[in-house]
Amino acid sequence: MANSPQAKKRARQNEKRFAVNKARRSRIRTFLRKVEEAIESGDKDAASAALRAAQPELMRGVTKGVFHKNTIARKMSRLSSRVKALG
Repeated sequence: MANSPQAKKRARQNEKRFAVNKARRSRIRTFLRKVEEAIESGDKDAASAALRAAQPELMRGVTKGVFHKNTIARKMSRLSSRVKALG
């Protein structure tokens, strides 16, 4: 348990940051799921629209430090190639 005032403040800050990061991670996963579902349905227009909507969210996750840059680059590359293959 934190004893010093600074350690207590740090614990409070960590809890807040954890909640924000968790919400952001969940939001990004939702966008990814929408792209996956559009790909599964075989609708190229819906899949490309979902991918275009997901890209800024994914990059925002990188700038906010929730995901690593290469992880998101890999995910976007694989998704875009799958969407491209639909046509």
